[in-house]
Amino acid sequence: MRGAWTAAACYFAAVFALGFALGTVRVLLLLPVLGEGLAVLLELPIMLAFSWWIAGRIIAWLDVAPAVLPRIIMGGGAFALLMLAELMLATQGFGRSLTEHFAHYLTLPGAVGLAGQGVFGAIPLLRLGRDRG
Repeated sequence: MRGAWTAAACYFAAVFALGFALGTVRVLLLLPVLGEGLAVLLELPIMLAFSWWIAGRIIAWLDVAPAVLPRIIMGGGAFALLMLAELMLATQGFGRSLTEHFAHYLTLPGAVGLAGQGVFGAIPLLRLGRDRG
């Protein structure tokens, strides 16, 4: 199980770094032209495609077992780290209150983003039939 926790941390770190880079492009280039909703909808499939690829590479690299529990640990752990990092970034980096942060999930862009983050967390389990482990 230790490998699954390591995989969770690696998966989170790699996808968070990519998300930070793509999020910067989204905010600086797409958002002013397309609005927040469309910008998020354009970014999401790119993030999920890379998340699928990154998860597969980490599963192979760390030899995460092709079993339900290690994949849930990998995806759930990465999802928990992502939610914590997003909360910290919103409150500490952007000065939002907890109420503002959680209220954002009630907007269309926030709900779409949260759904995408849920899929991100499920990807290691969804890959179960495809990976040797």
